Amino acid sequence: MMRKWWRTKCALGQILRLRGRGFRSDAALKAISIAGEERVKNLALYNYPSLSGSLSALFAHLFHSHLNLPCLLLPFSSVEPLRVEDLCIEGLERVYLLDFLGPKRFADALSRGSSCEVIGFDHRKSVLGQITSDHPDKVTFYVDLEKSSSTAAYEYFSSKLVDLNSPDGNVASLLNPEVEDRMKMVLKYIEDMDLRRWSLPDINAFRIGLREWRSKLNCITNPYIYKQGVRADGNSYLSDEIGKQLSARSAAAGLRPIGAVIYMQRNNLKMCLRSTDSATDTSEIAKAYGGGGSASSSSFIIRMDEYNQWLSVNASRWSKGMMHHFVKY
Repeated sequence: MMRKWWRTKCALGQILRLRGRGFRSDAALKAISIAGEERVKNLALYNYPSLSGSLSALFAHLFHSHLNLPCLLLPFSSVEPLRVEDLCIEGLERVYLLDFLGPKRFADALSRGSSCEVIGFDHRKSVLGQITSDHPDKVTFYVDLEKSSSTAAYEYFSSKLVDLNSPDGNVASLLNPEVEDRMKMVLKYIEDMDLRRWSLPDINAFRIGLREWRSKLNCITNPYIYKQGVRADGNSYLSDEIGKQLSARSAAAGLRPIGAVIYMQRNNLKMCLRSTDSATDTSEIAKAYGGGGSASSSSFIIRMDEYNQWLSVNASRWSKGMMHHFVKY
């Protein structure tokens, strides 16, 4: 079985090497070529894979459809990105970069190479270094750390549509009124996810008292490891942020500065450990339970039956009130 898997992997790798393109696909290059022949003036590249990028592409499509303007929409992957020379389409007037700004100076080179306007949307702090004062006049970046890219794109295309009106002179809306409220709820959800907006429950998190654990590697017993934790089923993407705040709370409560975030993963519990204290190594605990990681960030998997057994053994050591602090985040 292992030999068969390896042969398949090698064959796939050889195919990709022969093609030499990966995510820069033949289909995308052909679409660009056809767009050049048809003198398509608008091109929208959206971050792939990204929900915010996909929604932004939808808004770009709706905007151009309302105005009966041809627009080519293509996914842009950082794995094997499209190159500036691929996108130099004759007659191209405008390129949108949705939920990304591209590699360094990508927008500048694209604007100069095609003599087109480039408009980029992003919300990540990491792209701020790309925004300088020497960009070409036709390059505009909309970067707001407090607003998701999809929200910024929605507001941009909606306001543009109102300013330009529809061809018959009536003010058009990007979305139907009955859909607009639902879309705003979706955008709010994506914005909370993209910007990692969250808050912990007001009540105290439950305490986890690992009275004793034994390392399989060195058989060292480390008693009285305490930390605070919460259940985060459905919010596992926030495990890092929640764990770090719990670490600070745990230290303030006089406990070990370790926060635990627990959530279901394939019928088992995954426990993520985080610490904001450089002198604390969470991986010691994770390794003892078959997991691993770094000093400040580690995790391990524990079966539900093992966890329930662990709870029953430790229940006598806690008050009933403490057991009720098992919070669902």
